[in-house]
Amino acid sequence: MTELVRPSRLGPGARVAVVAPSGPVAEDRLQAGLDLLRGWDLDPVVAPHVLDTHGELGYLAGSDADRAADLQRAWCDPSVDAVLCARGGYGAQRMVDLLDWEAMRAAGPNVFVGFSDVTTLHQAFATRLGLVTLYGPAAAGVDFVKERPSPRNTLRATLFTAGDGPHPGPPGSRAWSAGRARGVTLGGCLSLLATDLGTRHARTGARDGLLLIEDVGEQPYRVDRMLTQLLRTGWLDGVRGIALGSWAGCGPYDVLRTVLADRLGGLGVPVVEEFGFGHCEGASTMPFGVRAELDAEAGTLTLDDPALR
Repeated sequence: MTELVRPSRLGPGARVAVVAPSGPVAEDRLQAGLDLLRGWDLDPVVAPHVLDTHGELGYLAGSDADRAADLQRAWCDPSVDAVLCARGGYGAQRMVDLLDWEAMRAAGPNVFVGFSDVTTLHQAFATRLGLVTLYGPAAAGVDFVKERPSPRNTLRATLFTAGDGPHPGPPGSRAWSAGRARGVTLGGCLSLLATDLGTRHARTGARDGLLLIEDVGEQPYRVDRMLTQLLRTGWLDGVRGIALGSWAGCGPYDVLRTVLADRLGGLGVPVVEEFGFGHCEGASTMPFGVRAELDAEAGTLTLDDPALR
């Protein structure tokens, strides 16, 4: 697995576009997020359909075509330096095939930020654009706009200082398979990685990679099913190390931990759990597509180079 192209870090006055590729966005949270971005001396612009809701399918932020057009227009706008997703939810899979990847590649690299359902787009940006992306908070998400400074601070540090230095897990992180591993970071929301298998924009596997996975609202047997699917298809063959993020709403953690250990323990690679990214308070921003070292016992992910150049 090769390291991907790193976009440029942001500076004062950088223009950032906010798009909604998945679920509908609450206007009050959007406005709060925009205010925070302006407080960082950024120039946020809102895509035309961010506050839309699909007329029949209320779990979508407008039509597939409009959501795709917003993302493509923002990405191809030469005045835009970064594209931030307003939220996750569901819907990225429905619009990803409507994007003109040739036009987006020609437009050049920008910073791309989102998490959860946006995992589908992280995969596509890696395979179609060869680009490093940031698995970080949504611009209109609860963890970003409420009084929870840690997600904001880690995203801000990554955007402006490029994420230099090691990424330590929270104090509760711990290894249940010790050791060190080197590879290129990838991953996201487990349910999206499993659902994406076999699609034309998905990664073909995690070989030589450091896999960062998390999820929300999935019961242990469903997590078992998803991991088993990744194992049966060979997608996890050759993975170098694994960092497990948050599992909010995924049942009692002792039960879930048994599932994770049962399904991943046989891979024989370093594994660190409760690493503090994903759907959790204080979630860190994680770069995908960069070469790094995972030290499971120390609970650190150290990048060879900054996430952004």
